[in-house]
Amino acid sequence: MQRQGSIGGDSAAIRIRATGGVLLVAHLALVAWLMLRPLDVPWVAPPNLRPLAGIRADLALGWPAAARPLGEGLALLAPLGVLLPMAHGRLTGSPLASLIRTTAAGALISTGIALLQTGVPGRVVDVDSLLLNTAGVALAHLAVVPAGRAWLRGRDARAEAGAEPPVTVQEELPQGRTPTIPRVGIAP
Repeated sequence: MQRQGSIGGDSAAIRIRATGGVLLVAHLALVAWLMLRPLDVPWVAPPNLRPLAGIRADLALGWPAAARPLGEGLALLAPLGVLLPMAHGRLTGSPLASLIRTTAAGALISTGIALLQTGVPGRVVDVDSLLLNTAGVALAHLAVVPAGRAWLRGRDARAEAGAEPPVTVQEELPQGRTPTIPRVGIAP
């Protein structure tokens, strides 16, 4: 049985959900490989536990120097903003609720990666990476998902408008009272 409000047609919905799920797993595997590899460095910077301190330090270097680390932070988990709703596969529902769900999931995944990095040599916790990753997820969701859902809803409406009217089955006429079976007593 198809979920209410899902992408039109069972096969289309299944294909989109399956594609979203496969791409989601592939992206998370790539992120895990990139972020959980040990680094062979002679020294490690101290952990950054003050929000926006690293972003301010990057911006103090100037825009050209700050663009790369800030862009990397925004882009690392940004595909989750599209892949999570795609794996869920709903066309209807509150856009705000979808944004909140997706952003919260992105924040939790980013937090999980940060916690796993504490045990990896050469990696340190940076609260600004959590903020940038979560902002990247939210921006990607806002940029792609509402337009994609509107396009898919329009495609479904166009397909329904061009379809033949549904065939209706004539109701059966009432044939009288349903026969009853007399009760049989239970033996002692």
